[in-house]
Amino acid sequence: MQTSTSVTVAEYFDLLQKSDIKLEYHAGEVVAMAGAQPAHNRICVTLSAALENCLRAGECVVLNSDQLIKIENCQKYVFPDLVIVCKNPVYEKAPNGLDALENPEIIVEVLSDSTESYDRLEKFDCYKTLPSFREYVLVSSKKKKVEVIKKLSEAEWLSHTYSEKDTTIQIGECVIDLSEIYHKVVFA
Repeated sequence: MQTSTSVTVAEYFDLLQKSDIKLEYHAGEVVAMAGAQPAHNRICVTLSAALENCLRAGECVVLNSDQLIKIENCQKYVFPDLVIVCKNPVYEKAPNGLDALENPEIIVEVLSDSTESYDRLEKFDCYKTLPSFREYVLVSSKKKKVEVIKKLSEAEWLSHTYSEKDTTIQIGECVIDLSEIYHKVVFA
């Protein structure tokens, strides 16, 4: 018989503060985040740099995978690969740990075999409960493919898939060369 111990949010933040690895909180369950493959890591760096260069002069900021996001309606705290926030960032102040962003606008996930289903389904459904969330970007780490899903209304999202035949992609107001995202990426 398998037993599971539920933890409180306060206990989660105590664990997170003491941990050497990233821990997510999923409605009472603490989930350790595994390391990523080189292609995934490289894409995070190149896309972050491209977005930062594009957004440098405006009011938006790019935050990396160390930024904790609070998803209150799903009772989750998660670490997406990249996040963009354009209005005043709103943080839940942690009594002893990381402050969690509450108003992400654009969230980027670089897909891997172990996370793709979760990122596309459960995680996306949770992100949709955030009023500020308006765009979801799913980046393949297996081939040149980026899916950008934009919010049209509370119940309607429009998906556009970019692939090798496309030279540029659009994320928010940024037009980025697809080759720039995959620069020096070696597919496994």
